[in-house]
Amino acid sequence: MRVHYLQHEPFEGLGSMEAWFRGRGAEVGATHLYRGDALPDPAAFDWLVIMGGGMSVNDEAALPWLVAEKELVRRTIAQGRRVLGVCLGAQLIASALGAKVYRNRVKEIGWWPLTRAAGGATHPLGAVLPDGAEVFHWHGETFDLPEGAVRLAGSEACANQAIAVGARVLGLQFHLETTEESARELIAGSAGDLAPGPFVQTAEAMLARPERFAALNRQMSQVLEALAAS
Repeated sequence: MRVHYLQHEPFEGLGSMEAWFRGRGAEVGATHLYRGDALPDPAAFDWLVIMGGGMSVNDEAALPWLVAEKELVRRTIAQGRRVLGVCLGAQLIASALGAKVYRNRVKEIGWWPLTRAAGGATHPLGAVLPDGAEVFHWHGETFDLPEGAVRLAGSEACANQAIAVGARVLGLQFHLETTEESARELIAGSAGDLAPGPFVQTAEAMLARPERFAALNRQMSQVLEALAAS
């Protein structure tokens, strides 16, 4: 298994996914776009994982590498490889497939429950999502459903929380990979996002029950198992 991930911020890495991949003997490579790394050829990997970031997929004028990144995502999907997008990564999948990405009506940051969509339970990737459970969020934008995609889950604050394109492409607006350590790094790196709002928790509230991260990471493992089996 050859895994390559795209990282957009110093503090938004693979989180708990790294241990899952390493435990299965995967070769793990990375492109750190914030450092100016070159993007890989799709032939160099079997899985593409696209991580989060504070920028918008619409920031192509300021961040021209977004154009090449979207093209890489399109090519990888077209070649039938496994693709997992997290937060910004899900938005990049949507944008690469021609869907609109735009500001959500509210920011959603912290622990908020996920609701599986009607078609989610019968989809091989939707069936493993934690229906009704609180998951970790940190986003201010959302996206329309791309052509050919299936909506798997939503939340009160954001309709499109999880989408699938076939059985090998999964976009998650929320974070199952977040550990307590990576949550602290995200809070420190993105503290400016924490203006009060109806779906914005304080840093203290997000870190108040550290045992939640272990449950979250088990859910991440179940999603990776389902994607591996697809």
